[in-house]
Amino acid sequence: MQHILDAIQAEASAEDFANLELPASYRAVTVHKDEVDMFEGVPSKEKDPRKSLHVDEVALPELGPGEAFVAVMASAINYNTVWTSIFEPVSTFGFLERYGKESELGARHNLPYHIVGSDLSGVVLAVGAGVTKWKPGDRVVAHCLSVELEAPDGHNDTMLDPSQRIWGFETNFGGLADVAMVKANQLMPKPEHLTWEEAASPGLVNCTAYRQLVSANGGNMKQGDNVLIWGASGGLGGFATQYALNGGANPICVVSNEEKAQIVRNMGADKVINRSEMDFKFWNEEGTQQNPKEWLRLGKAIRELTGGEDIDIVFEHPGRETFGASVFVTRKGGTITTCASTSGYMHEYDNRYLWMNLKRIISSHFANYRESWEANRLIAQGKIHPTLSRTYTLEETGQAALDVHHNKHQGKVGVLCLAPKEGLGVKNEELRAQHLDKINLFRGI
Repeated sequence: MQHILDAIQAEASAEDFANLELPASYRAVTVHKDEVDMFEGVPSKEKDPRKSLHVDEVALPELGPGEAFVAVMASAINYNTVWTSIFEPVSTFGFLERYGKESELGARHNLPYHIVGSDLSGVVLAVGAGVTKWKPGDRVVAHCLSVELEAPDGHNDTMLDPSQRIWGFETNFGGLADVAMVKANQLMPKPEHLTWEEAASPGLVNCTAYRQLVSANGGNMKQGDNVLIWGASGGLGGFATQYALNGGANPICVVSNEEKAQIVRNMGADKVINRSEMDFKFWNEEGTQQNPKEWLRLGKAIRELTGGEDIDIVFEHPGRETFGASVFVTRKGGTITTCASTSGYMHEYDNRYLWMNLKRIISSHFANYRESWEANRLIAQGKIHPTLSRTYTLEETGQAALDVHHNKHQGKVGVLCLAPKEGLGVKNEELRAQHLDKINLFRGI
């Protein structure tokens, strides 16, 4: 891999990149199929990704039509990597097995190991037949939507394609590696005022937040909307807060401590609810029954911040713990958008507050290519910024995933792959200088 890294650092020509010898194998972070039962009987929070995530030398797969190999300079941790590493809610090898039955090309993904990771920044090494937009040497980032688009269902919105998958979670050959294999329509231009690790970190969460909040497929947010954002300083919430501020809405930011409250204030949000101070008890100790009086208390706290107004859009992702409260505090005719359930998938809410008040629940899952392109374009223009707080080496991926699993991080955490150190890859120093404070905000600099 050293000759590839040398070419990247020397900014070799497209012709030189096209003539580079591809490696027969490369380093990659994997989980192993024969270890899926290793945490059986262990509570979720005690499952340790450091035990299940391995750095292996793996064979380079065959490149198919419409695909690309990317030399990965940096990647990042998302919660789907945590789920993969603790084999919850299901083992991801089931996804790979189903993909393997779909076609000969799909069969490449059905291996006894799963290369994880749904973010990357890097340089195109090779492209498959039929790829004309991208060429070797292009500096890129990737979104994580993998689709076949052979069925009619996805041609209005690719997220509805029956073969829609999340790359690096429901497919193999993910971004936590020295080389990744993606579909060419996952590629987007690297924002050149960012380092490799900064550019890699927004991908999944930025595109998810854009669709969930801004897109007509999600919340369709407008100026003046009151937007309740759970986990407003986290990987998803950090971008939701930026989109609300950028789009003229009023983010009501829910955070878990004062440090995170200060982060969202530094982002420009002035309506903050600190859960630690409020000590909401939405459920009883057994987790079997909700307390509507606590929903009322949350609603009162919101109205004190908004001058008596209720919530237009809830940016939901904690799931079971908060969903009943989210439905309750939304205004008549308002919208609850949900993209995840990190506190549990079995949601409960009082349906009277939904149907009698004409509220809507909208499901949102990642983003289509157009939405991802728009979200990345805003990053490239310096209107939305990465939320990177810390960077690990590829060998430290297990620790990085553990920190995310235990919510010990702010924003996003990055992982260096081929990049030998942080701070490399910037080409637009002028734009970077204009936004350096915002770029570094989650680092606490």
